[in-house]
Order: sequence, then C-alpha cells, then structure tokens
Amino acid sequence: MNFNFNVLQTSTKSCARVGEITTPHGVIKTPALVVVGTKGTVKGLSPEDLELTGTQFVFSNTYHLVLSPTLEVIEKAGGIHKLSKINKPIITDSGGFQVFSLSRGNRASLTPNDNDEKPILVKIDENGVTLT
Repeated sequence: MNFNFNVLQTSTKSCARVGEITTPHGVIKTPALVVVGTKGTVKGLSPEDLELTGTQFVFSNTYHLVLSPTLEVIEKAGGIHKLSKINKPIITDSGGFQVFSLSRGNRASLTPNDNDEKPILVKIDENGVTLT
C-alpha cells in the first residue's frame, strides 16, 4: 500500500499548511472535514448520498468494527470498502479509548453507575489487549 503526504502550500504567518494525503483509495486534500462512520457506514446516508456531501473520506473505529459487523463479516465481504460500498478512503483509529471506556476491561469502575453484570469484552495483560 502506498501512502504519501505532500505539503502543497504553507502560510508565511503561521504553521498552517495545505496538503494532500495519497492513499490506495483516493487523495485527501488537507485540511479536511471528516464524516464519521463508526461501524464502517455513515448512519442515515446511503453511499450515493454520502458522495453528494463532497466528503473526501470516512473515519471508522476498530473496536466497534470488531464487535459489529465483526472481522469475519468484513473479511467475507472482501474488506470494509466492499462491505460499506464506500469508494473513498476509510481510516480507522486503534479503538484504544473504547477498550477502556466501553469494554469494562479495567475492573475499576469507570462510571458511577457501572453495572457489574455487563460482559467483559477484553482481556488486558502485559501482552496487550485481546478482544474476547
């Protein structure tokens, strides 16, 4: 996979810059406003409607993708682009925040009303995080 970032123009008055990120699925001009599709799709917008917004890419979340639609579903479809029918770059974050805030992987209560009956979705040890 080839990824590249080129600075096209810089400000003489600040650290601001204009650039392009080249990805295997398209070019993203920066700065850019991103559309969030946490589970690989944008709620309320079909891929055709998403195209009309002019967005350059979609931001998703690894933790949520693993839980739903699941890695098996994504792989069976041939990847997130084929599953979502989004023909533009899709980027994901690590999902690290969600591992701790949503999975109850940390036994210490994260919220005052933490429910002990929620299933534990991760195992956290010295080797890292394993989704269960």
